[in-house]
Amino acid sequence: MSAMGTLPASLGPVTELVGRELEAAMLRERLRDPLVRLVTVTGRAGVGKSRLAMEVVREIGGEFGRVEVLDAGAPDTPSALTAVLGPTGPAEPCSPSAQGGETGRFLLLLDGCDHEARAGAAAALEALSGDPRVVVLATAVEPLGVYGELLLPLAPLPVPGPLRGPAGGAAAAADPQELRDVASVELFVRRARAADPAFALTLENAGAVAEICTLLDGLPLAVELAARRLRLLPPHLLPVRLRDRTTVLSGGPANAPERHRSLAALAEWSCRGLDAPARALLARLAVYEPGFGLSAAGLSAEPAVDTLMDRGLLVVVGEEQGELRLAVSEPVRSHAREALAQAGGEDAARDAHAERYRTLVGSAQAGLGGTGQDHLLRELAAEGANVTVALRRLRERGDGEAAAALVLGCRLPWLAQGRLREGLQWCDESDGAGGAGGAVLPEAVRARLADMSGVFALALGDPQEAVRRHRRALALGKGVGDRRQNALVSAHLGAALLEAGDPPGARAVLVTALSALESMGVTGGAAGAAASLAGVLRAEGDRRRAQELLDRAVEALRRTRDGRGLAGALRTEAALALDGDEPARADRALRESLRLYGDVGERTELPGLLEEFSLLLMRTAPAQRPRTVRLLAAADTLRAETGAAVADEWRSAAERARTDLGARLDWTDFAVAWAEGVRMTAAQAVAEALAAPAPARRPTSGPAPEDQSLTPRQVQVALLVSEGMTNRQIAARLDISEWTVVNHVRQVMRRLGCSSRVQVAGAVGRWT
Repeated sequence: MSAMGTLPASLGPVTELVGRELEAAMLRERLRDPLVRLVTVTGRAGVGKSRLAMEVVREIGGEFGRVEVLDAGAPDTPSALTAVLGPTGPAEPCSPSAQGGETGRFLLLLDGCDHEARAGAAAALEALSGDPRVVVLATAVEPLGVYGELLLPLAPLPVPGPLRGPAGGAAAAADPQELRDVASVELFVRRARAADPAFALTLENAGAVAEICTLLDGLPLAVELAARRLRLLPPHLLPVRLRDRTTVLSGGPANAPERHRSLAALAEWSCRGLDAPARALLARLAVYEPGFGLSAAGLSAEPAVDTLMDRGLLVVVGEEQGELRLAVSEPVRSHAREALAQAGGEDAARDAHAERYRTLVGSAQAGLGGTGQDHLLRELAAEGANVTVALRRLRERGDGEAAAALVLGCRLPWLAQGRLREGLQWCDESDGAGGAGGAVLPEAVRARLADMSGVFALALGDPQEAVRRHRRALALGKGVGDRRQNALVSAHLGAALLEAGDPPGARAVLVTALSALESMGVTGGAAGAAASLAGVLRAEGDRRRAQELLDRAVEALRRTRDGRGLAGALRTEAALALDGDEPARADRALRESLRLYGDVGERTELPGLLEEFSLLLMRTAPAQRPRTVRLLAAADTLRAETGAAVADEWRSAAERARTDLGARLDWTDFAVAWAEGVRMTAAQAVAEALAAPAPARRPTSGPAPEDQSLTPRQVQVALLVSEGMTNRQIAARLDISEWTVVNHVRQVMRRLGCSSRVQVAGAVGRWT
């Protein structure tokens, strides 16, 4: 029994809480509420429920007349609970005069109300629910289901987001300073220093630490066990050890419960008591990569899903287009896969997984070229990791034709996702000398693989290699006699020839391909060929015919609802508009293209489009220089991640734009804007571009603001004047003196030819 200020020894030593500030504050608030009788901290095993509960009780226990801590799973807990509470309620309540706490308020921490202890704990809490003097704090994997129970779900610690940088350079792209702010990384570093005082998060090991925390789902116990392993393994080798088998981690404190000494024991304890359907479902889902959808895994009618989710064995990791993305939590996933292998069922489970994703990709083909394209591309992007695992399984079991068919079905999804080098490698491996397992693939399949590889080679910026691959596809296709496929390959060849600097050759091929595709009624293919031919005619200076062809292509693409193809055609339309000095029309085309790319989650062609839009923005809205810098930085970063190429004319123009922006902006402003752009995701970059002001007509009198050489600071002042701010308000906003603002306003008025602040606002309104 504990008086106020004298807490039970069972609370154990003081431990630090990392990344739990919000949860601790919420728990303190609930326990202090006089109307609250029962709070249950829930969460999967190893998430830190007991540690959070005990530290909060340690902090506020003195506010209660009495505090007791009981282990719900201990054999003597029922008798201990009776002794503590007495036959009619809490024994020996403390008075406020003697103890200083609230009259008779009794805080009971009932820890570990799981498995065999669950029923007894729930019954005891039901009995206590009517006593207003008792406040119970319970910890459990799942809710106890007692009336009046308030829940505080405890999730694993946040993990680092995807590392930005060139493919294959994850470790080099990790910023130690940014990673230190991620709670799971902070916990890892603290525990690593406890094991090795010399440990520090550096540029060299930051990527490995980030991967470790991600592999372990940010589960605190797992992160702590991994940090202790640094005594045996350097950081860069630990992720290799943990991939697909996190249960190798062990070495927990000797005085900890058995389930906290290793992840294998934790996983086994977590699965204890599952019924047969739940165990079977868990085994089936263990072969899925994290982030699968309910429909993709065939779970829509599985009643065992709720059981696994209640236990924290199946967790929500995101959402895509209204559908939950799920994962079997670690270390349970590794444990279930090991059990499946020992029982001899792993091959069957992996085969079923592969067949499900082969069916998923195959059934999507009809909609990828038109209606439903945006939905399907996003779904396949979300399931990308599982599609790759399915491909590996098909190759592993020697089913070369099935693997090749799956690769071919991934052409558009991989292009949109920016998985260019990976796609090229899969094409080459599938189109090997004998195919997977030594079986020779049909020539029709090999021709399509060669054509697909040419598309990826062109996207990677190697038009000569793309031409070679497309010509090989045509050679293979001659013996097959598939006119439709050969015409499509010719259209792709024409696009590659144009990028390779051969407009006459491109025109000859594209004219033939367009005629053939139109005669066969291949609407989408004909529209793509027409858009490519329009690009050739533009390069040759025939803008009128180019526009006519492009109009036909755009109309057809709108009719078929091929959003990605339409976005590409609109980029050509913008280029034609700029050739004719029509920036407003170019802006409209590029904005629609941005929206379409945003809808499908485009990454390959987006960097080039962002640069095209940035150059137009510099021309039409010079006051938007910081936004332009952000867009150029985002384009650079996205291109580095995908390896996507951009036309030489735009590359050199973008480089000149960066140089010009660096000269016109204050160095700090440029650096800050560039850093903001580097951190943008593809979706954020699209939103940033679409938020820019549309071009407006220039004022009828006086030169444009760009021609009057306003400095960046003067542009800022002019914009704030247009918002109606006073000199004092502008000074506070820009952190400069009011006298400096007065001088800037005078210069702005002189250079814009204005005699009042109202006229300045009017002038700014015409160019922003």
